[in-house]
Amino acid sequence: MKSRGTVLVRTGHGSAGVASVPGLSTAAAEADAPTAVLPPVVLPPVASGPPVPPLPPVSLLEPVRPVIPARPTRPPTVPVHSPVPGFAPPPAPVPYPDQAFRSPFADTPGRNWAGPGDRWSEAWGVRPPVGQLPTTPPSAALPSARPGRAAEQAPLTARDVELVRAGVAALQPVADRATAHFYALLFLRRPELRALFPAAMDVHRDRLFRALLAVARELDRPAALRATLAELGRGHRRYGPPAGHYAAVEECLLRTLARYAAGCWDAEAESAWLRACRMISSVMIEAAEEDARTSPPWWQGEIVRHDRRTRDIAAITVRPDQAYPFRAGQYAALETPWWPRVWRHYSFAGAPRRDGLLTFHVKAVQAGWVSNALVHRAVPGDVLRLGPAAGSMTVDHAAGPDLLCLGGGTGIAPIRALVEEAVAHGASGRRVEVFYGARRAEELYELDGLRELASRHRWLTVRPVLSGAALGPTGGLLTGELPEVVGRFGPWSGSEALLSGPPAMVRRGVGVLLRAGVPAGRIRHDPVGEPAVG
Repeated sequence: MKSRGTVLVRTGHGSAGVASVPGLSTAAAEADAPTAVLPPVVLPPVASGPPVPPLPPVSLLEPVRPVIPARPTRPPTVPVHSPVPGFAPPPAPVPYPDQAFRSPFADTPGRNWAGPGDRWSEAWGVRPPVGQLPTTPPSAALPSARPGRAAEQAPLTARDVELVRAGVAALQPVADRATAHFYALLFLRRPELRALFPAAMDVHRDRLFRALLAVARELDRPAALRATLAELGRGHRRYGPPAGHYAAVEECLLRTLARYAAGCWDAEAESAWLRACRMISSVMIEAAEEDARTSPPWWQGEIVRHDRRTRDIAAITVRPDQAYPFRAGQYAALETPWWPRVWRHYSFAGAPRRDGLLTFHVKAVQAGWVSNALVHRAVPGDVLRLGPAAGSMTVDHAAGPDLLCLGGGTGIAPIRALVEEAVAHGASGRRVEVFYGARRAEELYELDGLRELASRHRWLTVRPVLSGAALGPTGGLLTGELPEVVGRFGPWSGSEALLSGPPAMVRRGVGVLLRAGVPAGRIRHDPVGEPAVG
């Protein structure tokens, strides 16, 4: 018996939403927001160490101008492990952004290679069998041969774009079966790849098809396409794929299309897809190789503070093993030792700090594997893995229009980070309006801190909004659905808008803002359903 299940997708911030996808298991779903049904996607027409001492309380009233760590100039180093021959001693570790800050992980392997004697692996219970020691670190596991540099390949023609989009459109009604077939072929062709994925593949199947949708939409926009593919290539490094796996992916994708898009599949379509696959893999390989010169495939981070803000929401502070560059408004993928190979995306809840600490807001939801582990099981001393920072919801604080920020639920995390960054850099004459929404008053867990900031900075206004059905006494708070409340305060034609929260709220908010006069080019949010992040 096959039922209509749900798969949860993430908007790139602390809050997540739900999309109804036939045939996918509910158990693998992960979300931090009320259920939302994603509408069908319509493709556009062809265009032309030692114990950590207690941390001092962090006050929003005394922000410190953030120092964004510069990317290292040296190639990643490999730690020496005596059982494995051929490794040279690593150079001095990359310093933290503040030289006065002493990392408790000075003896951590320089670039996160896991092996005997690696205490990070010991924290995760990793025990490789005797006689099966790895011979290369994950950061070196890149394809040995590229299918041709993207710059040297002829661009796709308008006909190629049309055929690729037609293939993706043909797969959409049977996306769950097609992606399941693809992974079955891939694991038969390259069985060693199966260990890189979680036991439940529902979320990965959904991500694969969303990545195909994103690529198809951007085939005739080279700059946007290259940015999407480069982020995919960098993100795939954390899975540690073996060299040469792109050829197997290409073969299995073409065989899947031949079966599930048979109505529009012929020699011409196969040639177009082959050219598109070669271009896609080339850009991803180049981005991964470039990233490997200066960054690890993942960071290790120890939880040093775990604060419960509500029954189901926790603020988790992590100390990474080395400098972690990011910007306010971005997010990172997290992996826990309790659910290996299952990555979930959470926004940074603060601007970069001199001590290098990172904070995330996590809401535990029903059937949320990672979120429940982080909220109800994690304690200081547990070790997480972090992927590189991603997302483009950043702000140039030197100049620009007024900022209109909508944060729903734990989606307030990146909004708070952006406000902290604005405080540190100065508002430069612009006003910042923050609308902070939740269903109940107790879920407005960041309201006091934001109000304190607003009391000190006249350019900042904070408006809390409650949307629960049984509101009761509101204490002067605004009531109603967050996007509609924002619309009542318009017009906003002179503002730049940033949205973070459940996908349904983001989609509704975009429509309200467009009607309120905000140009589409000034509405910023991370992609709904994380099509560009693996």
